[in-house]
Amino acid sequence: MWYTEFVFAAAAVLLTGVNASRALRRLRHVPQPQGLPGRGLPLLETAFLAGGPARVADTVVVRMQREGRLIISRSGRVTVTDRSARDAVEAVLISATGASGQTELSTVRRAVSRSEHVQGIGDGLAARGLMRRPELYRKAVNARKLLWLGQLAVVVLGVVSVSRWFDATVLEQGTGAAPFFPFLGLLLLGMFWLAATRPERSRITPAGVRQLELMRTGSRPWEPHDLAVIGGGVVLGMLALEGVGALEDEELRAALAARHAVSASSVSSGDSGSTTVWCSSGDPGSSGDSGSSSSCGSSSGCGSSSSCGSSSSSCGSSSGCGGGSSCGGGSSCGG
Repeated sequence: MWYTEFVFAAAAVLLTGVNASRALRRLRHVPQPQGLPGRGLPLLETAFLAGGPARVADTVVVRMQREGRLIISRSGRVTVTDRSARDAVEAVLISATGASGQTELSTVRRAVSRSEHVQGIGDGLAARGLMRRPELYRKAVNARKLLWLGQLAVVVLGVVSVSRWFDATVLEQGTGAAPFFPFLGLLLLGMFWLAATRPERSRITPAGVRQLELMRTGSRPWEPHDLAVIGGGVVLGMLALEGVGALEDEELRAALAARHAVSASSVSSGDSGSTTVWCSSGDPGSSGDSGSSSSCGSSSGCGSSSSCGSSSSSCGSSSGCGGGSSCGGGSSCGG
């Protein structure tokens, strides 16, 4: 009768459901959880947590400009005036400008965002339990796809069993009740499992959200403790936390937002030494709504589920071309 089909259907639901549960548990598990650093998180880690790798690139660009070591024209050209790098991320940026020391802002952002050093920042945040690893998120999503296939198997086998029972009943050879309710029970079990194993769309863990709340609240604006720029900590801190939308100079903000052409697919795994790929999205003027963005990334590049990170670029401080430097090349940040 229909018992064979029911056994196969039950096995499909149970196996795929257990697999989905395990994938979700791995996604949420933090091997060695650490306490929140409070308001003492470094600048680039803050930028990554709030806006992804592209935000890190933006922050480094602005930091170098405020120090008078980099110039951005209104046309979106980046000119490095001081080729001495203070850290590995700046070294990637300087290398991206080539021997001439000039290139497009989008080229710089792409090179910095996909570098192993910036990708490694995301790995470190995930290890501390502040972010969810993209490859584990992807596995959880794929496990739920298998569970959907298990549900499809239940429907198909259920239809086959009911059809056979009906044919046998018409020929007066069938006995017992219709197998409708057993298969319906399996289908409901699978739907419950799908609801219970749905991963959170946010790439940031609850601990990461609390970390950002600590930095966004307080009696005074957050200022990174590891910043060497005198008087620029608040501006760069707001940029790292909120994106280009935090810049007070409207003309500068509009010019920077108009130059954002890097999409999520621009940050691929290509030459990154990171164990995973942390992606960026094309969201100029992002206000750091990190809680609603999802994890992404795969061995072939960034995932297509949703964005993770802001792609807002910046060129200077709220007062224009900061750091006392002029916008050379016959152009300025503001015009």
